[in-house]
Amino acid sequence: MASVPSLASTVQQRLADALSAALPEAGSADPLLRRSDRADYQANGILALAKKLKGNPRELAAKVVEGLPTGDLLKEIEVSGPGFLNITLTDEAIVKTLAARAADDRLGVPYAENPGTTVIDYAQPNVAKEMHVGHLRSAVIGAAMVEILEFTGETVVRRHHIGDWGTQYGMLIQYLIEHPHELDHEGGEEVTGEEAMSSLNRIYKASRALFDSDEAFKDRARNRVVDLQAGDPETRAHWQRFVDESKIYFYSVFNKLDMEIRDADIVGESGYNDMLDETCRLLEESGVAVRSEGALCVFFDDVKGPDGNPTPLIVRKSNGGYGYAATDLSAIRDRVQNLKANTLIYVVDARQSLHFKMVFETARRAGWLNDEVKAVQLAFGTVLGKDGKPFKTREGETVRLVDLLNEAIERATAVVREKDEENQLTEEEIAERGTQVGIGAIKYADLSTSAARDYKFDLDQMVSLNGDTSVYLQYAYARIQSILRKSGDAKPGAHPELELAAAERALGLHLDQFGETLAEVAGSYEPHKLAAYLYQLASLYTTFYAQCPVLKAETPAQVENRLFLCDVTARTLHQGMALLGIHTPDRL
Repeated sequence: MASVPSLASTVQQRLADALSAALPEAGSADPLLRRSDRADYQANGILALAKKLKGNPRELAAKVVEGLPTGDLLKEIEVSGPGFLNITLTDEAIVKTLAARAADDRLGVPYAENPGTTVIDYAQPNVAKEMHVGHLRSAVIGAAMVEILEFTGETVVRRHHIGDWGTQYGMLIQYLIEHPHELDHEGGEEVTGEEAMSSLNRIYKASRALFDSDEAFKDRARNRVVDLQAGDPETRAHWQRFVDESKIYFYSVFNKLDMEIRDADIVGESGYNDMLDETCRLLEESGVAVRSEGALCVFFDDVKGPDGNPTPLIVRKSNGGYGYAATDLSAIRDRVQNLKANTLIYVVDARQSLHFKMVFETARRAGWLNDEVKAVQLAFGTVLGKDGKPFKTREGETVRLVDLLNEAIERATAVVREKDEENQLTEEEIAERGTQVGIGAIKYADLSTSAARDYKFDLDQMVSLNGDTSVYLQYAYARIQSILRKSGDAKPGAHPELELAAAERALGLHLDQFGETLAEVAGSYEPHKLAAYLYQLASLYTTFYAQCPVLKAETPAQVENRLFLCDVTARTLHQGMALLGIHTPDRL
C-alpha cells in the first residue's frame, strides 16, 4: 500500500519552501494554493504576506518564482495582477502521479494519521412501528459515514439506538398475554417483513382501541409497564417477541436499501436500563443535576422557554420515570468508557438539536466528554414532497418507506429496460440493475444535498439520466466498461511522454484530488462533498469522451494512455460510489 502525495500538496510544499527561502523572516507561510481557470493552480498567499511585511507583492512574487525551478513538475509560473502566481504543471507530472495511484489498490489514498474510534448512532427505527420516509436520511447518511471513516482507517462502531422501551409496551404486551396466538407463525415457517409488520400493526390498532375503551384493560396495561421495568420474566419474554418480530421487518427494509445491519449493533433504549440509576446518582453527586419540583434536572443559562424561564433537561421525572435524557447520557457513558470511543456521531433529525445540545453539555460538565472525546450531532433536514411541503400521501399520511423504495425500483427498471435497445440484458439482469439504479437514485438524492438542508423527494428527477443523479454516474461507469471491453488487444498503459489535450488534463487533475476530497469529507462529516466530487468527475469524463477519441486515437501509445485515463476514472467512480453505498453495474 503506497499512499501517493497529490500534485497540489507537492506544489504547495515547493511554493512554501521557495517562500521561506525568498523571505526567511516570514517563517512558514501558506501560499494559499487553489485550482484556477487561468492555469492549473493559483497561489494568492504572497499578497497577504507582502502586506504584513510592508513589501511590494509583485517583487516578492518574482523573487519566489526565481527560487522555483521548472522541469519535472512545474511547466510554467507567471506572476499576474498584484502578485498572484499562475502555475501550470507538466503533462508528465500528471500522468506519472496517476500511474502511481493506479498501481495501488486504494488509488494512493493515505490512511488518516491518527485514527481513533468513532461510534456512529444511525438508523434508529421503533419497535412495532412502521418505518417511514423520515427514517431514510438517518440510515443513508449514517451508512455512508461508516464506510468513509472506515476507509480512512478509523475504527467504527455502529450503533442502532432503536426505540424498544416505554409505556406503550404495557398496552402491547398485555394484549398479547390476553390474545396469545396473535404473533404465531403458521406452521413455524418464515414470514416476510411485510407480514411481520402487518401483524404488528394489527395488534397495535386492536390494543389501542381496547386501551381507549376499556378502563380495566388500561389499568392492567399500566401495571404491565411496571412489571416490564422491574424485569418480570414473563413480561420480558413477551416484550422480546415484539422486538424479534420487528427485526424481521427492519431487516427486510434495510436489505432492500442494500445496507448491512447486524444484530450485535442493535442496542436499543432498553440496552442502557441497568445504567440509569447510576447515571442519575453520578449527575446528582457531582452537582451537575439538581432536584427541582421533585424531578432531577440540569439547567443552562442559554436555554429558556417562551416564558423566559430556564428550560431544564429532565433526567428523571418527578414520578421516578426516566426520559430520553437519562438513556442518552447512559449511552454516552457506555460508548466512552466501555467502547473507548474518541468521537460520537449522532445522525439525528435537526429538530432534536436542542435536546442533543443539552445532553452533550451535561456530559461535558460530568466529565464524560472532554477535549479528547467529542460528540457531534450530524443533524439532517426534512424530506419534502415536490410541492416543497413535508412529504405526505394524498390522504395526509406519512409515506411508508417500503412503498417509496418499491416505486423507485419500478421506475428505474423501466429506465434500464428502455436504454437496453439492443436487448443485451436478460430479464433477470434488468431486474437486478433496476434495483441497483433505483436504490442508488434514492441514496444519491439524499447524499448529494447537504445533510442540514431539507430536500425534495422527486422520483422523476432522481431516475433521470441527465443532471446530478446517480444514474448519470452509473452510466458514465458503464460506458467506460464498454470501451474497455471493446479495446481488443490494446491495454491501458500510462505514457508520461505524451502531450495531453485540455480535457485530458482537466480529468487527470480532478482524479488526483480524490484522496484530498475524502480527507475533507471524513473530517467534516459531509458526504455531499464526495457526491459533488463524483458528479464533477463524471462530467469531466463526459467532456473528455466527446473531445478525445479513445480507441480511434492517433497512435497506439495515445490509445493506451486514454484507456489508462478511462480505467483510473472507472476505479475512482466505483470506489467513491461504494463509499456512498451505491452499486456501479458494469453494463447498463
